[in-house]
Amino acid sequence: MSVIQRGVARWMPRSMASRLYLIILAGLLLAQGLSLALLLYERYQSTVQAMYNTVEHDVATSVTVLDRLPAAERPDWLARLRRDNYRYLLGEGRPGVPLVSERSREVTRRIAMELGPAFHVHGQTVSTRPELYQVHFTLSDGSPLTLEVTPHLTPVAAWLPVMLALQLLLLLLCTWLAVRLATRPLTQLAQAAEAMTPTADGPRMSEDGPTEVAQAATAFNTMQDRIARHLKERLHILASISHDLQTPITRMRLRAELLDEGEERQKLLGDLRAMEQLVREGVAYARSAHGGAEAPVRLDVDAFLESLVFDYQDIGQPVTLAGSVGGTAMVRRQALQRVVGNLVDNAIKYGGSAEISAWRDGQGELSIAVADRGPGIPEEELDAVLQPFYRLEASRNRDTGGSGLGLAIAAQLARAIGGSLTLANREGGGLCATIALRSVSIDPR
Repeated sequence: MSVIQRGVARWMPRSMASRLYLIILAGLLLAQGLSLALLLYERYQSTVQAMYNTVEHDVATSVTVLDRLPAAERPDWLARLRRDNYRYLLGEGRPGVPLVSERSREVTRRIAMELGPAFHVHGQTVSTRPELYQVHFTLSDGSPLTLEVTPHLTPVAAWLPVMLALQLLLLLLCTWLAVRLATRPLTQLAQAAEAMTPTADGPRMSEDGPTEVAQAATAFNTMQDRIARHLKERLHILASISHDLQTPITRMRLRAELLDEGEERQKLLGDLRAMEQLVREGVAYARSAHGGAEAPVRLDVDAFLESLVFDYQDIGQPVTLAGSVGGTAMVRRQALQRVVGNLVDNAIKYGGSAEISAWRDGQGELSIAVADRGPGIPEEELDAVLQPFYRLEASRNRDTGGSGLGLAIAAQLARAIGGSLTLANREGGGLCATIALRSVSIDPR
């Protein structure tokens, strides 16, 4: 990229709508300005040409009239012969220099040709800014006569600036409308892509409008359906395999329990328990993609969280609730309970305790956080641990281990109910998992 391109890119707005608006508006303003400049130049040329065609005859007639009048009557005719940009003076006029502008020389030449050599026509420039020049004549009785010329264009009509302002306003409105119509499909496409879920229950793009927009919307909707079918097929395979494995694992565990007591028997039973846990989590992960199929219900958020905390406290788990929301919301209760429950179990498992908090953001949307005081997660692996079957190299706790599906299940359930799950390390140690439900707003009591 050249220096000029980098400079232009630095000063250009970030959004495509703003860039299109700026480019189109600048081009239209430039074209409008060029048209106005050409119009004014053409008007100037027409005015000069009209002056050339009329001034020589008008001046010649006026000078002839003054020449034939008695000297005593000439002053009375000066006011009658005066025009907008020139007047007649009896006398030599003011001193000056030879004519400077091409226009003044042309006017003087045309007048001299019209009157002939008898009047001894010659001109002088008195001022250049503003332009003022004089054409001198000698009448037949020897009296001097001066034509004082102050060239200027015809004043602009009072309505012209108003019309230009109205044109500019119309130009701004049309530009804004054109950019909005052009960029709205891109905005809708971005919103639909962001809200797309594995269960294909995200917003569908409207297939109306111009041909190109309709084709893009149809392609996006088709892609969403294909992705949903692909993921559902894979999750169905995972759920089926996990479910079918439960029966042989159960038979193996029963047979192992019939073995004589010993170290090998305990190891075998431990491996079978780990396999059962992995199978159960595999089924749970496959089912978590369908959390959005649950019908939303109106829920008292504080009562829901208090009930969840009391359930853990009843079995002796160190779970506390901090803060309150003070309102109700339309949520998918079972899916949300599974998400929060997974995060609380994870916090207890790796941090020894869990602290639940909830709040409303500036737009009134619901957020729930589960925090612990465990060892935390390295910053570079905060996103990776949300992937299925991903475990930290050293694990957060070597004694507890895990299959790597707990956080993945919570993240997928959060997406299925229209939210997102983010992880962040706490100051002083520990991990904080935040569920942001973008589509859930709190209604105050």
